[in-house]
Amino acid sequence: MQYRPLGRTGFDVSVVGFGAWAIGGGSWGPTDDATSMATLHRALDRGVNLFDTADVYGDGHSERLIARLRRERSERFYVATKVGRRSNPHVASAYRKATLAPYVERCLRNLEVESLDLVQLHCPPTDVYYMPEVFDGLDELAREGKIRYYGVSVERVEEALKAIEYPNVQSVQIIFNVFRQRPLELFFPEALRRRVGILARLPLSSGLLGGKMRRDTAFAPGDHRRENREGQLFDKGETFSGIPYELGLELVEELRALVPPGRTLAELALAWILGHEAVTTVIPGGRRPEQVEENAKAADFPPLSPETRQKLTELYEQRVRPLVHHRW
Repeated sequence: MQYRPLGRTGFDVSVVGFGAWAIGGGSWGPTDDATSMATLHRALDRGVNLFDTADVYGDGHSERLIARLRRERSERFYVATKVGRRSNPHVASAYRKATLAPYVERCLRNLEVESLDLVQLHCPPTDVYYMPEVFDGLDELAREGKIRYYGVSVERVEEALKAIEYPNVQSVQIIFNVFRQRPLELFFPEALRRRVGILARLPLSSGLLGGKMRRDTAFAPGDHRRENREGQLFDKGETFSGIPYELGLELVEELRALVPPGRTLAELALAWILGHEAVTTVIPGGRRPEQVEENAKAADFPPLSPETRQKLTELYEQRVRPLVHHRW
């Protein structure tokens, strides 16, 4: 495993992290705690030390599993959790301190800690980024010792660029993968200049870039890959990067020709992301130990050739950009 500094926090985090949405249950199909715990333990075994979760993943179940991991292991690791999506209605005013503070307290209880390593606003409405009082409230929570550092999880590049104007935003979690390349244009250079960490979320495009899905793949009821393809549950861009599933399958077949012998498509997709110096870590999800094993191997993937990089750029520009670039 390799490690990179996370913003200006002083945390050195693994370049391959662990996205804990799936182990919360529900949105990614059925799971069980025994398998989830085995998967978390395998992640630590492979040098992963950054676990990304949220208070709404399984209504806090994901956080509680990570707390159990801390009890069962002695290694130091970091937890990035997210707050804000519990509010109903999910509106900008719900991100003021009076609303967020109880959510933070609940995270502290779920994770069994006295202070959160990194708390992130959980894809709030765009207006939140134009409300300085929201970030003032986060500063207050930091001064009170409830959180050590804070960042944001965003849907759009516009939101990311506005967020990092606030001086204490340490990290931005943003969708970035072979099918979502817009962050490269303006956001990555500015994040580098400001020393803001980047957590690349949905790096495998909801599993598409794992290369194991087929046209007849069946997704369980409640799985967002079945229920949210047109944005019925939340932002459409959260599912398969916002591109049609059938197109994604076609593109995956084209990408297979670029995978070196002895490697996998998932490793290639993650390695492409890590080849960008602005990225601190990728946070692929995992429900089984073998998925963690495959993802971790991306940390020692040989540098991609200029020819491979060019082909990945051309694939995006010609086949994907017209569908997603203007939206996110």
